[in-house]
Amino acid sequence: MPKDPTNDAVVGRPTMCRNCGSIIGAGQQQCAVCGTRVGSAANPSLETAPKDEAMRFARAVLNRPYKFTIALLVANIFVFILMWQSSGMNFSVLNFFSYDVLVAYGAKVNYLVREQHQWWRLITPIFIHINLLHLMVNMYSLWVVGPYVEKLYGSAKFVVFWIVTGIASIVASYLTVLPPDRQVGRLGSFLFKTMDAPSAGASGALFGLVGVLFVFGIKYRRELPEGFKRAFGTGLIPMIGLNLFIGFVGRGLIDNAAHLGGLVAGAFMALVIDYRRPGERSGIAITWRVLQFACIALSLLGFIKAAQHFRDPLPGYLAQQKTTLEERQVDLPDEVKNFVAYAKATTEAQEAFNLAQNRNDVSAIDGALTNLQSAPQLDPTADQLRNQLSSFLSRAKELETNTSAPNQAAKNALNNEFLEWIKAYSNWLRTSGPNYGLVEATEAQSPQP
Repeated sequence: MPKDPTNDAVVGRPTMCRNCGSIIGAGQQQCAVCGTRVGSAANPSLETAPKDEAMRFARAVLNRPYKFTIALLVANIFVFILMWQSSGMNFSVLNFFSYDVLVAYGAKVNYLVREQHQWWRLITPIFIHINLLHLMVNMYSLWVVGPYVEKLYGSAKFVVFWIVTGIASIVASYLTVLPPDRQVGRLGSFLFKTMDAPSAGASGALFGLVGVLFVFGIKYRRELPEGFKRAFGTGLIPMIGLNLFIGFVGRGLIDNAAHLGGLVAGAFMALVIDYRRPGERSGIAITWRVLQFACIALSLLGFIKAAQHFRDPLPGYLAQQKTTLEERQVDLPDEVKNFVAYAKATTEAQEAFNLAQNRNDVSAIDGALTNLQSAPQLDPTADQLRNQLSSFLSRAKELETNTSAPNQAAKNALNNEFLEWIKAYSNWLRTSGPNYGLVEATEAQSPQP
């Protein structure tokens, strides 16, 4: 067969697509994967081009800064610490902040938005979390997803994405709260709620970022290296589907309307907004810079308004609702209620242990042991962790009461065992949390005051 040096694939020798790196068979006129036609530039030297192109693209994009992702992490943690301080800095409240604290810091409550025109409650919930696990899961998700969006689109657009999709998620949550006498059914409960409970969390904005990356991967699939195609676009479908399925299982705790609102808003914005391609100058249009500062200013204004109303008494309607929530504990699945009771008992036990070890105060140990043993059974690992913690409490009490002088070596050894227990307990929370409705990227409603 004659050889044509301008087109090896046409005359009978396989070559590699210069766009996506796929093998183009002998005699084929175009790549079967991406559709790129075999041109005169196709020659053996191009076999390394896709890899080099992918590396250039990755270096150009991934070396960009992501300072506003870090700024959002710091802002969310700072607000959480303020809420903890307002709750008395007690470790037990980290299971769930009280109804009053959530409302005071700006959680979304439809009655206050609608009747008292507290519009800032459509913004402040983006920075509020109802408990420590809620904060940790969402901040971990932001740390994973945020840098990609900020590096691809730039800091100004990233901030706009975060605030706009976050507001869209809160608005979606607001619109799906129905009167208490409405019957929504099993499927309807996925989106609609009949209890106007305080709602907060960054996960609507996180879903917005996922929506941005989903559309980004599809919209620019012809110019992205293969690795980026697999990571974004249709590669995100399993993750999105899994979170929506978990949202259906955990309906009543998870605000699925907020998740979908953020996802749709992020997808729409990515459809009309371009990303910053490799090699483009870092300067941005003045319009985006103005929008960035406007979003930051709007967020600050929201918390200023919340501070002005911080000590407002609850209206009669909300005080009655709070009492109802105390009585009903909100209509959560039994497994979630059991997990909350177990987590509360373990937190109180840890607090009692720290008092004994650090302040020689054993007064809280007996009560913590009683609560720990009466907490619901969850799974074998949880029972093992409970028994170990009970042993730590008993040994800590014995060290303080049965010796004439503190045995520092024994206390240090017990502390080391306790630190190992903390690691095991944290791992159990991370791996078993989804079984009890505690999932990544959740937009939570307060399940108890």
